[in-house]
Amino acid sequence: MSRILITSALPYVNNVPHLGNIIGCVLSADIYARICRSLGKETLFVCATDEYGTATEKKARDEGLTPKEICDKYHAIHKRVYEAFDISFDIFGRTSHPEHIEVTQTIYQGLAENGYILEQASEQTYCETDQMFLADRFVEGTCPQCGAAGARGDQCDACGKLLQPTELLNPQCQICGNRPTQRTTTHLYLDLPKLEQELVTFRETSNTAGQWASNAYAVAKSWIERGLLPRPITRDLKWGVPVPRPGYENKVFYVWFDAPIGYISATKRGLPDTWETWWKNPQGVKLYQFMAKDNIPFHTVIFPASQIGSKQGWTLLHHINSTEYLNYENDKFSKSRGIGVFGTDVLDLEIPLDLWRFYLAFNRPEKSDSNFSWDGFLEDVNSNFIDNIGNLMNRVLVFFQKSFPQATWDAEFTARELDFLAEVKAEAAQAKNLMEAVQLREGLKAALALGRKGNKFFHDHEPWKEIKTDPPRAKALLICLAYLLRDLAILFSPYLPATSRRMFALLGLAPASLMALSQWQSLQGVTPGPAEILFPKLDAKQFQGYKERFQGKQEQRANPLEAFATLQIQVGEIVSIERHPEAERLYVETIDLGEGRHRTIVSGLVQHYQPAELLGKRVLVASNLKPANLRGVVSEGMVLACETKKKLEVLFTSAPIGTLAHLAGAEPTAAFQEITLDDFFKPGIEVKGHQMELAGTPVLLAGQAVKTEKIKDGKIA
Repeated sequence: MSRILITSALPYVNNVPHLGNIIGCVLSADIYARICRSLGKETLFVCATDEYGTATEKKARDEGLTPKEICDKYHAIHKRVYEAFDISFDIFGRTSHPEHIEVTQTIYQGLAENGYILEQASEQTYCETDQMFLADRFVEGTCPQCGAAGARGDQCDACGKLLQPTELLNPQCQICGNRPTQRTTTHLYLDLPKLEQELVTFRETSNTAGQWASNAYAVAKSWIERGLLPRPITRDLKWGVPVPRPGYENKVFYVWFDAPIGYISATKRGLPDTWETWWKNPQGVKLYQFMAKDNIPFHTVIFPASQIGSKQGWTLLHHINSTEYLNYENDKFSKSRGIGVFGTDVLDLEIPLDLWRFYLAFNRPEKSDSNFSWDGFLEDVNSNFIDNIGNLMNRVLVFFQKSFPQATWDAEFTARELDFLAEVKAEAAQAKNLMEAVQLREGLKAALALGRKGNKFFHDHEPWKEIKTDPPRAKALLICLAYLLRDLAILFSPYLPATSRRMFALLGLAPASLMALSQWQSLQGVTPGPAEILFPKLDAKQFQGYKERFQGKQEQRANPLEAFATLQIQVGEIVSIERHPEAERLYVETIDLGEGRHRTIVSGLVQHYQPAELLGKRVLVASNLKPANLRGVVSEGMVLACETKKKLEVLFTSAPIGTLAHLAGAEPTAAFQEITLDDFFKPGIEVKGHQMELAGTPVLLAGQAVKTEKIKDGKIA
């Protein structure tokens, strides 16, 4: 049996992933990885953040950080979002790791040695003010194809056309705002025309064996039929993979050349001893790649050309699964324009993550663009899952436990039950086949159809009546439906893993794999767990609030995880404390933050603490607040406390003076700008279960959770 290597398109690390990114790449790949594992196949699921290129440099400039700092920040955000969505990566790497430089340069050297690298001079946009060449996103202007304003130097969002910066009409430098000129520069090119016949052979062979998505095959075919041109693989940038060639010391590889190599380099870092058994094993490994349609050319032409031309025996694409676009309320999701619901928004909402997984998979844009809407979310989840699967689960368990307390799932089946289970077996097998064939949305819908079949069987045979006349027959009917629910728990496991585990537990079972479908003896001797509702119905009023909340663009909304990065919270020790001379409820504290000087901070703690309870204690301090004059005393920060309507508790700690607080999964980073008190409260830091957190992510000091002693739940004040 071939091993299965699965990749999801590398998310670019200059922003937060939105729902379209999540279903188009990581969630779809995750579902298929779970399917393959459940079928007993040796599976490796690889992804990484794509960290080089102009978008990173521009974002770093915009936020006043270095490219490395911006990558660290957003890699941590991506990691938290994917963990919340229960994405089961085997490896989640970064293209800024040293292994990526090694593998990229190795592939380049192979291409150069085999005569597939050209050197050409060309005119490129150049800013006379900033004294630099302007690649890709450092230039915006009018699209020459559709006339849309705001087209970037690499692509027009309005029509999707791939561009060069020199093609833009009315170009503008995104650093200084001036109109750029053009200058001659020399770059390296991948000689795609020389590889054309090998690419055609690869495309036809791979598509026949792997059954590519139809849009992927069409795009790959049209790219070659239009005539391949040499493709530039270097850029005049500083942040990227160095080019190992004399004269190119101030250039780096173009991100679309090196980014797909990130799958290989991440595997090398994660499996240093065995990575080649996955990536240099074309006969023993089948490579499945998941992405949205804008990534198709790079995975069906550019990346395979690099692999083939290097002649290094790489594992090539077997199956490409490329979605169309998921739109947001009939508009396009856009990371750069901030339109839509983003992964960090999801962490802040009171909707179980498995229901997000369900909605996105149910509306996966497999054949055409689909549309996210709050009304559609409410209707699809309530009607297709909660009223269907949740209802059947609850009906069967409640009725069984009420009618047969403490009973096991044992009964003698008659022809009625056996005929029904034969139909269930056939339909469950069909759902499994669809899933294995990477028809993920249709596989899910086939499972949902089984749920409706079960509800109809329950309704048609009226066990509430049958229990009065023939209890054993009613019991057999319910146990028959319990077997159907077991099959549903198996079929839902790749889509809704947490919910699947709950379904098994409610039935009194351990989780089972897709290889164990329709085993009609598996419930014998088993007692079901206590009945409970899988999910309450989603509330229309709550969703109307979400709809209103997300009417604006992302930059107009407070994003809690990003907003936390603007805060500087650190440990300080109170070295003196006295009453405020002009305010009876305020203390004036002198606090040591390890800065070489002491700060004066005013706190409203008189009603809650005696001076002796605070003196000498280490506390958390918001240390980048703008100084504020409080009744004649300038306060240079704020001592943090947890507050409820009636109580207040200062956040004490034993961590070293000066220690920076950070979110779990992120590195401690000092903030660079002073902020207002309103800015501090925007993220909504709170205490839940005695632990300080933000949007479900713990706040840490030196790797340890920040905890309260008395107050269990409250807000940080």
